[in-house]
Amino acid sequence: MAQAVSELSVQVSWGEIRGKVWGSDHGHPVLCLHGWADNCGTFNTLIPLLPKECRYLAVDLAGHGLSSHRPPGVFYSFPAYVADVRRVADALQLKKFTIIGHSMGADIAGMFSALYPEMVDALIFLDAYGFLPTDSREISKVMRQGIDEMHQFETKTEEKRRVYTYEKAVERSLAANPTLSKESVNILLERGLVQVEGAGFVFSRDLRVNFKNIMRISVEQSLEMQSRIQASVLVVLSEGGFDRIFSEPAQKKFSSTLLQCFRDRNHTVVTVAGGHHVHLNNPEAVAPFVSEFLQTKVLSQSDNREHKNTSNL
Repeated sequence: MAQAVSELSVQVSWGEIRGKVWGSDHGHPVLCLHGWADNCGTFNTLIPLLPKECRYLAVDLAGHGLSSHRPPGVFYSFPAYVADVRRVADALQLKKFTIIGHSMGADIAGMFSALYPEMVDALIFLDAYGFLPTDSREISKVMRQGIDEMHQFETKTEEKRRVYTYEKAVERSLAANPTLSKESVNILLERGLVQVEGAGFVFSRDLRVNFKNIMRISVEQSLEMQSRIQASVLVVLSEGGFDRIFSEPAQKKFSSTLLQCFRDRNHTVVTVAGGHHVHLNNPEAVAPFVSEFLQTKVLSQSDNREHKNTSNL
């Protein structure tokens, strides 16, 4: 039997954060955070393969999918997304929950779990390391680039967003994301396009999400934050994934350090065949690892607590 799926809307001061919900209201809450320039549709194929005892809350991050864009003059940054997770958790009355994050969503999950360790019982990083360090010597340059991009955007005369036919939007998405199958592109475009009356489609995401993230942390800061995570962690890497598409060379060097620290803390790191979007293109490769982790680290622990509480009555 198919799981019930419904739309989610959380009101925030600048609009709303939208998303989708799979499963029963009584299921263990699992917050799902997508990657950069994607939307919550990235979990459409994976979630139906995961344990039905959970309630999956997949959100469109601010400026993505059907969620509101941030106000004028406001940067998109990891701390801002982390604050949004806190807002969503508060609105949905989530006291303790699991997070599944893909790519940028995993980095948001890692930072949130370091700041609010008591709220997260388990973490699943899909083709990401939970933190994205920048070489300390590069931080000033990258910050300046992000500020300059925003300044140029704000000082340009108002330009109309480019309008596409649906077919051209698919072509553009495939060219920009070679790790996506055509079926996966169609799924992401369900929330990634907005129809313009009589003209075609425009991409729904805020153009400002393309600018360099100006809030950077070094590998030392990343490791310090990583040490504050109390949750059990599963890292699912893909053979043709994130390591091969790093935009900054130093990030590849830092990834092995982060992974080793997870292993040193007895967390689980696995690698599957596929590209950066393997969880969407071929969820059967990822689902067994995620399902087993949820069963052993979350659901069985919950059952044990309930049994202990019953025994004490």
